[in-house]
Amino acid sequence: MKTKTTLFTLLALTTSAAYAEDLSKYQEESRAVAMPFMKNLAAANKKAVEEGGPESAITVCTEIAPKMAGDISRENGLKLTRVSLKVRNPLLGTPDAWEQKNLQEFEARVAKGEKPETMDVAEIVQEPAGKYFRYMKAIALQPGCVACHGNPDQIPDNVKAKLSETYPHDKATGYSAGQIRGAVSIKRPI
Repeated sequence: MKTKTTLFTLLALTTSAAYAEDLSKYQEESRAVAMPFMKNLAAANKKAVEEGGPESAITVCTEIAPKMAGDISRENGLKLTRVSLKVRNPLLGTPDAWEQKNLQEFEARVAKGEKPETMDVAEIVQEPAGKYFRYMKAIALQPGCVACHGNPDQIPDNVKAKLSETYPHDKATGYSAGQIRGAVSIKRPI
């Protein structure tokens, strides 16, 4: 009996070490995908605002961001999306249960004083369709983003009109700089 217990203990330790190694590897790979995506998207938004004001940034979010996410997803064999608890585009940004739970945890961590820029989460999960590596990197609302995502009195009328036209079911307003706006989410089969 002691041999069986020792064998099970060794097997559990080996499995645990392999799991931790896989998790760490996948997390680093996901950071290497998410961070450039976020940086490139921020640069595209900044350029659009400089050239045409906040209304121009809406085009970045409706056209450029989904294309970038799709290209990255195909190139890397994963699914990269932006999700939020307050969705602007329900077809592309509605979080699943795992994402909802982690977005709520990000908000709780910010409320306790943690910096959103440092927040990410990674996990290997078993789902009905198989085993997946899941990763999320928090997106903090930047000061310039209140022109589209702030309180209604902070959003210029022309931006409100464009948002209403482009996103008739928009819920992604009412934020202040520094709050969790959402997250970049990565899902990959393993």
